[in-house]
Amino acid sequence: MTPIEEWTIERHLEGQPEFAVDLFHDFIHMVEAIGPFTYSVSKSTITLKGTRRGFAGARPVAAGLRGYFDIQRELADPRIRSAAPYTQRLFVHHFQIALAAELDDEFAGWLEEAYAVGAGMHIR
Repeated sequence: MTPIEEWTIERHLEGQPEFAVDLFHDFIHMVEAIGPFTYSVSKSTITLKGTRRGFAGARPVAAGLRGYFDIQRELADPRIRSAAPYTQRLFVHHFQIALAAELDDEFAGWLEEAYAVGAGMHIR
């Protein structure tokens, strides 16, 4: 019997293109600028958790950075691959980023909204 392999951030970064890993680090730095969070790593993604719940996640892929964030409204933007109701109060947005310039101030604003969801602002 082989032990179950643990998923780690390093394992997600391993073997991915350097530009995609850089995009992941840029994404993490954006969230770090907002406030503290913890990681929950699974086979499918690296989730960022606030004080109440997970609010975003991402992982590098061959095409760049793929991830999601949860906010209280639905967005339409070329970076958003899909947006759908997640709960009565939240929409999950799946994004794809190929260029560092796409992680702009507007994207940072969405992450701030998601961070507030991670702190439970959507239930107050």
